[in-house]
Amino acid sequence: MPPPRGSSIVRNLQSWCTNRPFYANTTLPRCPRPTSTRTPAHSGLPTRTFTTRPMHPRLSLAPSRYLRRFSTTPYLPHGHLTHPKPGEELKVTFVTKEGNEFTFEVAEGDNLLDIGQAHDLEMEGACGGSCACSTCHVIVEDQEMYDLLEEPDDDENDMLDLAFGLTETSRLGCQVKMKKDIDGLKVKLPAMTRNLQASDFK
Repeated sequence: MPPPRGSSIVRNLQSWCTNRPFYANTTLPRCPRPTSTRTPAHSGLPTRTFTTRPMHPRLSLAPSRYLRRFSTTPYLPHGHLTHPKPGEELKVTFVTKEGNEFTFEVAEGDNLLDIGQAHDLEMEGACGGSCACSTCHVIVEDQEMYDLLEEPDDDENDMLDLAFGLTETSRLGCQVKMKKDIDGLKVKLPAMTRNLQASDFK
């Protein structure tokens, strides 16, 4: 059987290294010698097989600092409220268009729109509380309590001009924040709101 191709070159290199003191201890890789095997498919013909070198280990994944990370923020729905601390609860009463009254204990700083939406009252708040619509229109029933509220700014007055059933004690719920001075505030929801998407206009 003829020697594998390249074996004579290896022998020449080995003999050359043995004659050089510097390369005397150098070991060169040896070519794998073929082995004769028989396979059922070719029972009469010997086949030559060669030993293969082991494959390099797979590269590890990139360090974590190179991987893109994704983060999420907690979902914050409309009508979220701050849980009041014990002993600091403020009360506010809503009167629906049907005449039903609902009293809630809230924390200081919550506005009427968030309070109404958190308790599933019919307060639309189409603009999301940005003072760009009149769908959170409420009517303060007590004039003295109305006088304790902060004066409405020009943007709120412009939106109140579009509100249905405007009164002298009308305010936008998104602009009225609860505080200790108005503890016990009582507001009434109007019979309808001016919004083309409201169910009252269908």
